[in-house]
Amino acid sequence: MGLFVEPLPSENRLPSKVDVVVVGGGIVGASAALFLAKRGVKVALCEKGNIAGEQSSRNWGWVRQGQRDPREFPLMIESLRLWERMNEDLESESGFRRAGILFASDSDENIAQNEAWLDEARQHQIEARMVSGSELQRLTPGADKRWKAGLFCATDGRAEPHLATTAIALAARRSGASVLTNCAVRGLELSAGSVSAVITEHGRICCSTVVVAAGAWSRRFLKDLDITLPQLKVLGSVMRTSPVEGGPEAALWSTEFALRKRIDGGYTIANGHASVVSIVPDSFRFFANFWPALRSDFKNLRLRVDDRFIKECSESHHTPPDRISPYERTRVLDPAPDKASLRRTFERLKKAFPVFASATVVQQWAGLIDVTPDAIPVISQVDAVPGLIVATGFSGHGFGIAPGAGRLAADLVRGTPPVVDPTDFRFSRFTDGTRVRPLTGV
Repeated sequence: MGLFVEPLPSENRLPSKVDVVVVGGGIVGASAALFLAKRGVKVALCEKGNIAGEQSSRNWGWVRQGQRDPREFPLMIESLRLWERMNEDLESESGFRRAGILFASDSDENIAQNEAWLDEARQHQIEARMVSGSELQRLTPGADKRWKAGLFCATDGRAEPHLATTAIALAARRSGASVLTNCAVRGLELSAGSVSAVITEHGRICCSTVVVAAGAWSRRFLKDLDITLPQLKVLGSVMRTSPVEGGPEAALWSTEFALRKRIDGGYTIANGHASVVSIVPDSFRFFANFWPALRSDFKNLRLRVDDRFIKECSESHHTPPDRISPYERTRVLDPAPDKASLRRTFERLKKAFPVFASATVVQQWAGLIDVTPDAIPVISQVDAVPGLIVATGFSGHGFGIAPGAGRLAADLVRGTPPVVDPTDFRFSRFTDGTRVRPLTGV
């Protein structure tokens, strides 16, 4: 497996009836379960493998407002508020530290884009500014490289993916949620068109509401309900280093590499301009949906044909709930990292930051990111199936926004006033004629 995630033991008993079943034990699903349980809702969290086994433990660990799509601003502001008190609320270490995030720029075009983003950010009272000269050098200790300028958001932070999700799931359990690992949900049972139960590999759980927070599996799960979610997977490769003295405290993005200091003193390193997109059957099915985003970001994506095409073909057929499901055959999506790309990224990093010259690569891994055509999530009821709520498609920037997303999903379940306006995250935006615009910038 790509990361060292401490397995969370499952409950010993499958509940026969709850109010809500959350499908997916990533950080969004765990957050939704926590907020529901804290409000007295009887909830079961079902995860086919381990808590945080996939992208929730494989991401960069950034908690950022900087460079977000403005449609996500209100939800991210709420999420940052929750992150700031998370260690205290969870009575556990999430790794959250408010150390700032810097987006470094080499080109005048990129600087202009950052300044345009700042104009929108200021309308939401987000504390960010352009930096250059000595201030930029102060934020990048140990660097020989000199960038023209940078967008710096001092209120942004970082956390440890392998710690945070498990801590949230444990807090949900302490609040009364049933946390069930190695418990795949094979499908839903409907009565008069509405949710009435889930069928798991271990039996049936009666419920009136289901929250699908299944990450890269959400498209496949909803397909069995004849619900079409335009979603594709993007492979991101990441590595971590041994401890480094004298490196930046703030996380840093550049065109050649990105870095984030870890609580163990090492750094998480990646390249946001080196993503891999496997050609699969859904690539053709959703070509029109994704074409605007693909065209605008084509230089940063590498298309390839690999074994995922046959794999997804074989998994696409409906499986009756009394048969072993694809979710049991593949408990954890654990793709091989692009080691050649990571090697190039590390060499560029050491050239820019000689302070990393003696660092060693401790671990390399990859994850499959759930991406929507407009690169913002779906957090929404599904009108076609009363009692069904979807929280997925976080498009590679879901870790930081997850606490707020979980709270919003919980609000939708309970029918209470939502913490933020959910209109931009509605499922129907892909079919109601609304223009779905791709994310611009980072």
